[in-house]
Amino acid sequence: MAELRITDVRKAYDRIQALSGVDLTVRSGTLVAVLGPSGAGKTTLLRCIAGFETPDAGEIRIDGRRVATRGASVPPERRRIAVVPQEGALFPHLSVLGNVTYGLGRSARRAGRAATVLELVGLAGFEGRMPHHLSGGQQQRVAVARALAPHPPVVLLDEPFNALDAALRAELRRDVRQALRADGATAVLVTHDQAEALSVAEEIAVMRDGRIVQSGPPELLYREPADPWVAGFVGEAVWLPATADGDRAHTPLGTIRLTPVEGRLPTGPMRVLLRPEQITLAPPGDPDAIAATVVRRDFYGHDAMLVLRLTDGTHVTARIFDPAALPPAADDEVALRVRGTARMFPPSARPGATPSHP
Repeated sequence: MAELRITDVRKAYDRIQALSGVDLTVRSGTLVAVLGPSGAGKTTLLRCIAGFETPDAGEIRIDGRRVATRGASVPPERRRIAVVPQEGALFPHLSVLGNVTYGLGRSARRAGRAATVLELVGLAGFEGRMPHHLSGGQQQRVAVARALAPHPPVVLLDEPFNALDAALRAELRRDVRQALRADGATAVLVTHDQAEALSVAEEIAVMRDGRIVQSGPPELLYREPADPWVAGFVGEAVWLPATADGDRAHTPLGTIRLTPVEGRLPTGPMRVLLRPEQITLAPPGDPDAIAATVVRRDFYGHDAMLVLRLTDGTHVTARIFDPAALPPAADDEVALRVRGTARMFPPSARPGATPSHP
């Protein structure tokens, strides 16, 4: 285990500024997800940590040891950092055991390290299998076991679940998270998948245009995004015009309680943020409910997403959880209520891009 500390790291390719002063600390034994859209600088940051690129400025330290600064970089093989790529990149001519023990010293082999890490990733008993006899998910598990085998100070995971189908991806990321925690590994997961970052990481660093714009626990980023762009990128967002009055806001969805920002509750015009799961169907006869018409229903089994039109023409999105009841269909008339509090932003704030429902 080792702490990873990145300070004011910058990297440019000709006139393209890939990293513009990145600061990030990954505490020993934790998993941090670096989340961002394509072109945000995630891969460049990973390559600088691994030693495949040298920063133009700033420094990178592993357990207090400086491994990269401007014009000087410790070679990748001397950093002992393990990288799990998008594809497992296993040696096709070696068995599972051969892949995992590749590069291990004699003492580690004698200590049964390979058996330990294969058990961690759920592949005990697969030692003699060849890579072409494994499923895609099993190959990625072997890649994770191989990365953990030499006890690296840092493990880098470069979107390792991308090539898998949705159900297998969810199962594998849970198992990999458990394996990393059981082994006490310090890990960085690079991903553009919001659900993956929220469900796996202990902390998330959101990147945009070569910078980390917000970092912290998943719950903080989801409930208290730093700006409208982060709000829309980290999860589905419902934006409403509002007029604030103390700890309440008057909106097309009725009066909603506000979350203070830095202890303040400004008054006057603003925009407020809700998450779709905060908008619920009200029981018949609820005097405080807001009337709406269902425009579209997307049914996912475990939940349904409803696009609704309010009486003033405002459109909102609600996520409905009720497996015992059939969700309303298009053109149905419904009544809505809001639960919880809304986060406020200035009226000029422009909402960020909202990802599609996973």
